Amino acid sequence: MELPKVLSLILLLPLASAVVIALFLRKRGNLAALVSIMAGFMVMGLSVYAILHSFDPARLVYPANTPATALPSPAMQTWQQMAGPTWLDFSRHWLQFGNYVFSMGFHFNNLSALMLLVVSFVASWIQLFSAGYMADDEGKGRFFGGLSIFMFSMLGIVLADNLVMLFVFWELVGFSSYMLIAHYYKTDFANMASKKAFIVNRIGDFGFLLGIIWCWDHYGTVRLSELENIIGFHPGLLNSATAVKIGLLLTCGFIGKSAQFPLQVWLTDAMAGPTPVSALIHAATMVAAGVYFLARVFFLLPPETLHWIMWAGAAMTACAGLWALGQTDIKKTLAYSTLSHLGYMATAVGLGYPQLAMFHLAMHACFKATLFLGSGSVIHACHHEQDIYKMGGLLKKMPVTGLTFLLASLANCAVPFFSGAYSKDSIISAAFLKGHDEGVVYYGVYALVLIGALCTALYTCRLYSVVFLGKSRSDDAGHAHESSASMTIPLVVLGLLSLGAGWVVYDWKWAGGLMNGVFPVGCAQVFVSAFAGLSQTLEEKGLGHSLEITNILVILAGLFAAYVFYGRSQTAGDPLAAKSPRAFRTLERHGWFDDVYDWYVAHVQQRICDIAGALDVLVIKFAGGWGTAGATGLFGAALRRATVGSIHAYVYWFLAGVLLFWFFAMR
Repeated sequence: MELPKVLSLILLLPLASAVVIALFLRKRGNLAALVSIMAGFMVMGLSVYAILHSFDPARLVYPANTPATALPSPAMQTWQQMAGPTWLDFSRHWLQFGNYVFSMGFHFNNLSALMLLVVSFVASWIQLFSAGYMADDEGKGRFFGGLSIFMFSMLGIVLADNLVMLFVFWELVGFSSYMLIAHYYKTDFANMASKKAFIVNRIGDFGFLLGIIWCWDHYGTVRLSELENIIGFHPGLLNSATAVKIGLLLTCGFIGKSAQFPLQVWLTDAMAGPTPVSALIHAATMVAAGVYFLARVFFLLPPETLHWIMWAGAAMTACAGLWALGQTDIKKTLAYSTLSHLGYMATAVGLGYPQLAMFHLAMHACFKATLFLGSGSVIHACHHEQDIYKMGGLLKKMPVTGLTFLLASLANCAVPFFSGAYSKDSIISAAFLKGHDEGVVYYGVYALVLIGALCTALYTCRLYSVVFLGKSRSDDAGHAHESSASMTIPLVVLGLLSLGAGWVVYDWKWAGGLMNGVFPVGCAQVFVSAFAGLSQTLEEKGLGHSLEITNILVILAGLFAAYVFYGRSQTAGDPLAAKSPRAFRTLERHGWFDDVYDWYVAHVQQRICDIAGALDVLVIKFAGGWGTAGATGLFGAALRRATVGSIHAYVYWFLAGVLLFWFFAMR
């Protein structure tokens, strides 16, 4: 089958699943689940087929997309190394507005192939897990219809060939998340959380839309392949102030979707949705879309924009890691963990290593999906209890969940030879190299991501020891038992990937050279060469072993501190809350961003709305609406009084008109 047809089928299968469920299966939850899961696994199979059968080893080296007399800029060289050759650039006109033609199509290369594989693989296993988790839910059919819409929207972002098409699916992802977060719509918290996620994302997306419009005005196109050619031939265009502003506006989409400063407030509240939704949002779809987008348009981002992304990402890495220590809700702890890891990915992009950001995105998808699904298994077994200090001792009662959660926890901490170690440590090393090569001030970035690594070990060890070790802290935990096969099988698959997915860097090829570890070679090329190049540079400068030792010592320090402070604690609740309530409260409130926004909405925005409402009534409605209508009515009433049907009155009006005409004529 030709690649355009395969990709069309990949995109439309989840949509077809959602349509079938919405029209025929909303009240038949089990059948709806079957249709959605089958569509998900068919998408995964077709994605693997498309990647393996379209990959050509002879195209591993990307030809320079510039004149023979010019070399591509460093940023373009990085982009070419990451994205590789274009496998498919397919587009068809759909609508036309003036000079702009809106097209729909596919732009497929190594980067989009990697993201397609990650999304389809992880989302399919999450859907299978959902069948067990949502078994008794009365809205099961509606839930699986929402999952299919979510997957359709995300696949559209991955395959889009232009920024407008990408924005359409970007908004569909926002709608899908709104719908799924509000699944328990009968609870006020779920309703508020879904609206909060939707509104906050619209703020970021407004800037994103302005960036797309300005990009079209400045470069004359929004097609990704054409933009790549323009920047490839004219790299000097990125030196203008306009290019910087466009880059910052486009970055607004990433800030909203990936919940970065200052729009991070929606992500933890999104935990109000079912746990599989949390896994989808945090592991492979919604928040990952922002990082993928940054990598996708990396060649459009000037150094000034990358500089801002680097510092903002490093700050989020450290802050979110600290905030996770102030949470007692198992899902909110993992939510702040996601924020911290997204900070790592943003830092990598800002450092000029989008390949490492995509590497960490792929690894993070494996172990964070395992952690969220593991938390879902625990919550399900404890009758939907989410307070970690009402759990405890679950490893003996839930050995499969406990062991897979341990594998993912070790990967989350970046323990050597686990998947997270390869990607996260490479970003930390790249941050140190930035300071070593370009100035002491950049060691600040290294310090922030190192603090993030320390906090990761702290909150992860705290979470595991409180939930799975020790004694049961409640009756629900005491009567917990292992989850069903539909929930444990995805845990085992993703848990094993949490251990071994990172081994792709060892370049173990098999299947006739088409596979590199668990990744097709075309997908692995996105990050393997960058990882090898960074390692070689560090070795040449004598930094490799010292950085590895430093990273290991930081992890060990975090694990040891967590064991001493949390693992041996005999308190019923969080020991930090008992010993230092003020510090715990500070971490729990995550910088008081919500309080600041609440104050702004109540005391500033509401006042502006009141003034605007008053002006609307006084100026627009009264002067422009009621005033005009009233004057027209009075004039009409006067004319009616003049038109009385009497011949004598008409003669008088005629004479008055003659006199008036004579008066003006004689002047």
